[in-house]
Amino acid sequence: MSLWQKPTRFLNNPASRVQSELNRGTDVWTFFNPLVFPTAVNLGQGFMNWKPPAYILDDLTAEMHKRADLHHYSHARGRPRLRAAIRDTYSQGFHKPSENAALSEGNVKLDSNGMPAQRPDLGIKLNTETEMVVTAGANEAMYSALAGFLEKGDEVILFEPFFDQYVCEVTYNEGVPIFVPMIPPKGDKKHPSANEWQFDWDLLEEKLSSPRAKAMFLNTPHNPIGKVCSLEELQRLAQLCIKYDILVIADEVYDCLVFDGFKHIRIASLEGMWERTITVGSAGKSFSCTGWRVGWAIGAPHMIAPTMAAHVRITFSVNSASQEGASIGLEQAEKQNFFEKQIDHYVERRQELFDALDSLHLSYSIPHGSYFVLVDASPIQVPQDFEFPEDVLRRPRDWKTCWFIAKTCDVVCLPVTAFISDEHAHMGEKYIRFAFCKDDQIAEAAKRLQKVRSYLSCMTGSDPDFQLKPYLQDESPDA
Repeated sequence: MSLWQKPTRFLNNPASRVQSELNRGTDVWTFFNPLVFPTAVNLGQGFMNWKPPAYILDDLTAEMHKRADLHHYSHARGRPRLRAAIRDTYSQGFHKPSENAALSEGNVKLDSNGMPAQRPDLGIKLNTETEMVVTAGANEAMYSALAGFLEKGDEVILFEPFFDQYVCEVTYNEGVPIFVPMIPPKGDKKHPSANEWQFDWDLLEEKLSSPRAKAMFLNTPHNPIGKVCSLEELQRLAQLCIKYDILVIADEVYDCLVFDGFKHIRIASLEGMWERTITVGSAGKSFSCTGWRVGWAIGAPHMIAPTMAAHVRITFSVNSASQEGASIGLEQAEKQNFFEKQIDHYVERRQELFDALDSLHLSYSIPHGSYFVLVDASPIQVPQDFEFPEDVLRRPRDWKTCWFIAKTCDVVCLPVTAFISDEHAHMGEKYIRFAFCKDDQIAEAAKRLQKVRSYLSCMTGSDPDFQLKPYLQDESPDA
């Protein structure tokens, strides 16, 4: 064989870090997207179908016409205006300790129950030069944080179900994801609180006690459950993270979307956790501009410096105009009463989705944060002769249910096992996820979903085996 006839080595030799991603098959976003279902009502993906608020767009448009700097590189750490807006908006929630207190060893103050206490708010502001970095979305913040701290073989705890990007953020940085399932609500409540989903404390401590355990993702408010962690839960998590010296990647992108009188508490505000936590936020989730790709990481200087080092080599700087828009959003949010109004609108959309699900007598967890509803779809009985793509046939039941709904009703929702490891897929295959971050679409979806009524079983949805059963056509669909 001559030199010019040799095949390239790149035909079947990609980097080991991407092997598992290449071999896992078509991902959920490819299956359930507008190109596959062009006329569907998309209640699957978590992006809004409306523009950012006018007060941002009007000011930003004017600024973009007047200023040349908005069309060129920004400082790698983030535009000074945005960093100042992040400082002024978020400092209070961190209860930042004094520098001496943060660096002192073994100085964790405990409450009367012997748990790490929430620090008092001393009014200390975040440092815009050392304690934050603006990133290309929250996703890049998390990736950069892991790039800054993981060594090959380090273990990272993921609570299931999880945001699917976590896995590759770990593996691409040569870490090992360790899966800890959340425990569903017990009993037969039709509409349990999302906060009834519980941590498996024994299993969690077992995993954290591994000598290779280094980090843990904590997502609150949670996607897709909608759980908002209580102070007591955060204290117990903090106790374990201090005991085993674990880095927490606090994914708090839904921090401004909390309902029903619940309060979002930052784990970084607890004793011993400011020095162990990188908190991640998102302008896209806050201001309905997910395509702008503006996020940030906040933490102590020794947390942010390695994150910043990775960020500079991944993206260098974030879109300048988008950063300016996020700055305007944060600066004027209080004056515009924006976040309060936004919550009211989300509560209305959530109720609209509840009504649609109630009309089908489907059970679901009531989310107190984020904009997703986790639905028990086990009463939906897909006909045995229904045709599926080969790749869907190989997946758990919830994939088949979602494909069936999309084909039958022209409504897209997502299978929850897409956010669960293969090892624990059996624990999540009765659930599907609907998003209510949609305007003028949920009512239409409700009408279309009525076609599912013909395929509802007479069961309550508590079948432990989750077997697909043929629908008996002579039974009443309301039985």
